[in-house]
Amino acid sequence: MKEQKGIFRHIDRTMVLLYLTLVLMGWVNIYAAVYNTEHASMFDLSQSYGKQMLWIVTSLVLGLMVILTDAKFFNAFAYPIYGGTILLLILVLVAGKEIAGSRSWFQVGEFRLQPAEFAKFATNLALAHYLSGLDFDSRKRKSQIILLLLLALPALLILLQNDTGSALVYAAFALVLYRQGMPGSILLIGLAIAILAIMVLLFNQYIVIAVVGVLLAGFVFFIRRTMRNIITVIAIFFAASLFALSVDYAFDNVLELHQKTRINVLLGKQVDLKGAGYNVNQSKIAIGSGAFWGKGFLKGTQTKFNFVPEQSTDFIFCTVGEEWGFVGSTLVVLLFLALCVRIILIAERQRSDFSRIYGYGVASILFFHFFVNVGMTIGLMPVIGIPLPFFSYGGSSLWSFTILLFIFIKQDSNRLQLV
Repeated sequence: MKEQKGIFRHIDRTMVLLYLTLVLMGWVNIYAAVYNTEHASMFDLSQSYGKQMLWIVTSLVLGLMVILTDAKFFNAFAYPIYGGTILLLILVLVAGKEIAGSRSWFQVGEFRLQPAEFAKFATNLALAHYLSGLDFDSRKRKSQIILLLLLALPALLILLQNDTGSALVYAAFALVLYRQGMPGSILLIGLAIAILAIMVLLFNQYIVIAVVGVLLAGFVFFIRRTMRNIITVIAIFFAASLFALSVDYAFDNVLELHQKTRINVLLGKQVDLKGAGYNVNQSKIAIGSGAFWGKGFLKGTQTKFNFVPEQSTDFIFCTVGEEWGFVGSTLVVLLFLALCVRIILIAERQRSDFSRIYGYGVASILFFHFFVNVGMTIGLMPVIGIPLPFFSYGGSSLWSFTILLFIFIKQDSNRLQLV
């Protein structure tokens, strides 16, 4: 009994409080998003808000189970947990149910489970275990290949399920690698690649290549014009040119029509308010109509008349904007930022490399989801269909985010015993 009291005494109450606040706010907003006057009770299990209550209760049970588990278990069994989720990702391609164009779900009766959600915390465990191990050496090619495979394997399997949004989440682990010593130049190269890709999509690829050539030619005048530097600049030009050509080819021949349309709408090259741009346009109308204070609880007209599709899941944030206005939206944003900052601060005080790396992974995943989901609802990011953590309706996402966070809370509660 004393040991269990010790466990609960050392858990970070701030993280738990932020988690509970976000979960309860999410439940209230799901209730507002799909409110049915004939089923007014929030506990009505025939409605989404009643079902979400069950997901919340079971998530709290899962969180408690994680807290009561030996902290060393997660490091010791990181690879088996990772391997189990990889197996599920393969099985769902064969025996999964296709919903909204993605074969990502196991379904038994009304119960659905999405393995891609659980693969996030499993990959984070495996990554933390590998990076903190004695065998890892970032300078060795073998270590680099294993690291790439750890991240690429689940992302590729999720892509095969036609769930691009969940696959893109794995890019968030770049923050973890940067914290572990990955050169900042790699992040700058990644940023340059992203800018180049956007320029190619906005303008003619040959114009972009010409502009890159002019910029590099001008750059030559500001460096020592040694043979090595000149060859490096020429190599960069050819690499950038090949990439520009490949982006254009991939856009035309690899992406699905709806994906191309969404990108064109986001970049302003195409207006499709009745098609691909409908969700975002209605979401912006809903958020904008909330003004400063919002229309009030259950008084959102965009919400009541179902103008925004997926309003209880991917577009839950527009319910906050319409009913609680700028004040409510700002509060939600601050709560998410507070949670991410808190996780990073707590990660830095860990004595265990595994715990610190895992903590950065938690912050990276949560921030990526938050940033992309909110950006999606206000038209700053493409619609890729990822949930807002702890807010969006759904059992798989709430369970997985709860496990993801509470494993770190558990690690932190035992930080003095873990080295």
